[in-house]
Amino acid sequence: MDLLYARWQMGLSLAFHIIFAVIGMAMPVMMVAAEVVWIRAGRSEYLDLAKRWARGTAILFAVGAVSGTVLSFELGLLWPTFMESAGPIIGMPFSLEGFAFFLEAIFLGLYLYGWQKLSPWAHAFAGVMVSIGGALSGAFVVTANAWMNTPAGFRLVEGKMVDVDPFAAMFNPAAGAQVVHMLLAAYAAVGVGVAGIHGRLLLRHPADGFHRRAFGIALTVGLLASLLQPLSGDWAARVVARTQPAKLAALEGQFATESYAPLRIGGLPDVEARQTRYALEIPGALSFLAHGDPAAAVTGLNDIPRANWPPVAAVHLAFQVMVAIGGWLTVLALWAAVLWWRGRLFHSRLFLRAMVLSTPLGFVALEAGWTVTELGRQPWIIQGVIRTSEAVTPMPGLGVPFVLFTLIYLALGSVVIVLIRRTVLETVSRGPHR
Repeated sequence: MDLLYARWQMGLSLAFHIIFAVIGMAMPVMMVAAEVVWIRAGRSEYLDLAKRWARGTAILFAVGAVSGTVLSFELGLLWPTFMESAGPIIGMPFSLEGFAFFLEAIFLGLYLYGWQKLSPWAHAFAGVMVSIGGALSGAFVVTANAWMNTPAGFRLVEGKMVDVDPFAAMFNPAAGAQVVHMLLAAYAAVGVGVAGIHGRLLLRHPADGFHRRAFGIALTVGLLASLLQPLSGDWAARVVARTQPAKLAALEGQFATESYAPLRIGGLPDVEARQTRYALEIPGALSFLAHGDPAAAVTGLNDIPRANWPPVAAVHLAFQVMVAIGGWLTVLALWAAVLWWRGRLFHSRLFLRAMVLSTPLGFVALEAGWTVTELGRQPWIIQGVIRTSEAVTPMPGLGVPFVLFTLIYLALGSVVIVLIRRTVLETVSRGPHR
């Protein structure tokens, strides 16, 4: 039971923190884009937009800093065996993440309080550094997670990691694909989310120039990332196929080892019967996507010891949700391109409604993707090296901190909703811009 509570507490903390982490990566990009357009074109609504987005970024950055600090303590308190073994290896990316975080925090302070003290281009440069710091911070953390999926940079001698090479560990086989996939997911989720908020306001004030410009910037960031995301997803899937065959089999509900393995759309894995029911199957597509050859054999779960299976149904469902949302965002991007080309981007109420309904979907896909990453590695905390059950703290009574932290996150979330809602309502109350 304590293992279950530890997993739930870590999962809850990650699910909460990741929302603010990705906002810290993507919001500065849009904020700087608005300011650069103001500097070049001199339109005051872009300056107003940059300042309002900066205010929202500051609120969310503060909450992200708090939740990230909680996570760092939880790693040591809940998973002491993991930290004892992995600390010397993942210490470097986590230290670099700290430097990136401070870079982001310092330049965010300059950005927030330097409007009257810095020249316009120097001020915009501070915003660019905030964007870079946010991206680097996320990238370094993801390399540590990628190492847990594809451990490298050490030798295992009598159960201990020796001859540690921190650079080889950080640039492990999964690092590149996971970092690119995560950054694109951040820009897609936040861009689409912000565009959805302004799209809702455009439905009420169709001619409002402020919301049109905000919608355009956010849409560009979110949907460009959505168009590129399938390419990074293909890269990540090939890495998984090569390094984590059990995870790939769980993603696709693949029980039998076979050539011309089908790609499954939907379906419900039946672990007892060892088959996936009700799925639409495309013959040979999984073999081709995983190995570049439709005749290639894909290892099924039947050829993997049952004790090494991840929770198949949960992993498969989360993967299907992620892919479905990614496909829908790609459709939205193509739809937006056609409307823009025809000069009707702000006039199609059907498209605006679709954007409003899509506001939370990027974040849902993000949470589903992390579910795939973490649950798909189970029962290992470090793939093939240490099981999760071996790494948990022996301290009893973990149900109490789980309940306590759940209440803390609910309180923090409520405060954020109130503050952001107040910021949005201020935007509405000032009346439409032309």
